[in-house]
Amino acid sequence: MPTITFLPNEEHCPEGAVIEAETGETIIEAALRNGIEIEHACEMSCACTTCHVVVRDGFDSLEPSDELEDDMLDKAWGLEPDSRLSCQAVVGDEDLIVEIPRYTINQVSENH
Repeated sequence: MPTITFLPNEEHCPEGAVIEAETGETIIEAALRNGIEIEHACEMSCACTTCHVVVRDGFDSLEPSDELEDDMLDKAWGLEPDSRLSCQAVVGDEDLIVEIPRYTINQVSENH
């Protein structure tokens, strides 16, 4: 079972976290199941960028992003080459190291 290491994030996991993920689930599904409340204003439908993460290690093990995700990512705050929407990034067989950016483009946190 792969693990996802979340780097420390002041709001979502101040100490950082290492969680187990199921192959085939998305990064956000694993995070939410383990109490890491990544924002997801569009209810994980790939219609916003509030669940944007940067995959620091293991990026190549994820299924490639599609055109819709790429178009949404273009609007994300702090976009990097290894950015993904956590609602679209499906966990494979490799461990991941993930950073949750400090900001989103949302004006108000939805507190999901």
